Amino acid sequence: MAQSLVKNYIHIVFSTKHREALIHPPYEQELYNYIVGICKNLECPVVKIGGYTNHIHILCLLSKKIALMKLLEEIKGHSSKWFKTKDESLQSFYWQNGYGAFSVNPEEVDAVITYINQQKQHHSKNDFQDEYRILLKKYDVDYDERYVWD
Repeated sequence: MAQSLVKNYIHIVFSTKHREALIHPPYEQELYNYIVGICKNLECPVVKIGGYTNHIHILCLLSKKIALMKLLEEIKGHSSKWFKTKDESLQSFYWQNGYGAFSVNPEEVDAVITYINQQKQHHSKNDFQDEYRILLKKYDVDYDERYVWD
């Protein structure tokens, strides 16, 4: 086989440091657009992006040219530096150290898009930590609660 053909949908989730509620309009959509641009430059097109005041969800296609860890390093590093320039109140903005990344079956892409679209309604009832625990359980990820949060 001469070609390398890849189509990996990845659902990425990470929060602000200490889950601080710092992502609000008018900068929320600008932040999402900035991250979409980073992903596009790395050939990892975003299918859907969204979140809530203290975390973000990205559904994208992972390029065969970049490791997942490098993609997250680029997204978090560049977006954090950029976001701090938007307003004095954002000078203390940081992303958490870790992240969650889950492969998505192509047949489940629409369900993940819907899930991301409904973040604001979802978080009127559940906090980020509960949501993240549910995702870890759904994807059968072993974790130690002591090291998940920062």
